[in-house]
Amino acid sequence: MKSGRAPASLCDVNSVRMVQVGLGPHGRNWARQVLPNVHEIDVVAYVDTDPYALDALQKDAGVPADRCFESLKEAIAATEPEAMLNTTALSAHVAVIRAGFEAGLHVLVEKPFAPSLAIARQLVDAAAARNLVLMVSQNYRFFPAPRAIAELVREQALGQLHQVSIDFRRFSTAGPNGRGRHHLEEQPLLVDMSIHHFDLMRLILDREPERIYCEAWNPEWTSFTGPSIALATIVFDGVVVSYRGSWVSAGPVTPWAGEWTMEFERGEIVWTSAADSDVTQDRVEIRPRNGEPRAVALPPVLRTGTSGTLTEFAHAIRSGREPETSGRNNLGTIALMEAAVESATLREPVAIYTTGRATGAAAAS
Repeated sequence: MKSGRAPASLCDVNSVRMVQVGLGPHGRNWARQVLPNVHEIDVVAYVDTDPYALDALQKDAGVPADRCFESLKEAIAATEPEAMLNTTALSAHVAVIRAGFEAGLHVLVEKPFAPSLAIARQLVDAAAARNLVLMVSQNYRFFPAPRAIAELVREQALGQLHQVSIDFRRFSTAGPNGRGRHHLEEQPLLVDMSIHHFDLMRLILDREPERIYCEAWNPEWTSFTGPSIALATIVFDGVVVSYRGSWVSAGPVTPWAGEWTMEFERGEIVWTSAADSDVTQDRVEIRPRNGEPRAVALPPVLRTGTSGTLTEFAHAIRSGREPETSGRNNLGTIALMEAAVESATLREPVAIYTTGRATGAAAAS
């Protein structure tokens, strides 16, 4: 696939025939709230091995019964899709991606797209060998604030960047129906949530991380099985990032992308992003050392979040180019995620495998 910029406008393309695999609560949210709004996609089939999930899909999203299948093989034979949206749980990602490749399907998959860097590289190589698009839905990139910040860093508006501080705070407890999926995961923060922030670091800094020291733990009183809090220091070629994340914080709740403070030679930039449906929460403020703070006018983003990733996927397929958050690009994010878990487990600094590939920030628009 050829590499290139995302389209500046939503030009018409022939709709991509897609099968969605994985209709749990999150997958049904895609089916109900995202897929109907992206006209470049035509969902011809929905697949889940659980018939109750398919029944819920038909009820919640009004999907016709004849588009629902318990077998991917049957769905492909009946509807002849050309692409797949993989919204299964992480444990099923790899098998479903490989099944898609074997059927000749381009694949858009939820993050993290693989449980380890070694397996991720295998999937990237498999996609390349078949000339198929493999894209990861790193939806936090597709918002105005991170786009603007990446440009400011490249332009060196306040001189050289040297320090970044990121705080993510939420309070997630078991609800009336018990613990949710993320409460039961082995790494509910670093793998399921922090990977969004790791990917934003790579986009905005336009460089790859070199090493990390991470501590992660879980207080006994929480609803979580795995570590729900993490502190990390990450070095990016002259820039040091201080990261603090928590699923059980008593502090003020942050937007999903966290609260960022970035220290430059001649001042600082503070910003945050909703990283969900509310772009009005995106804020960027420049604070020069010897000047008045000023808000930054944010660029329009025609489709945000998951709608943005889905649109990018469709246009990449039709134009024959590599999407911004391709599997190849995302190897750097997987490498950082894996190193964070390793460092927290060993309780010592870990050098991060370098992919030797561009991060894609230069292609942000």
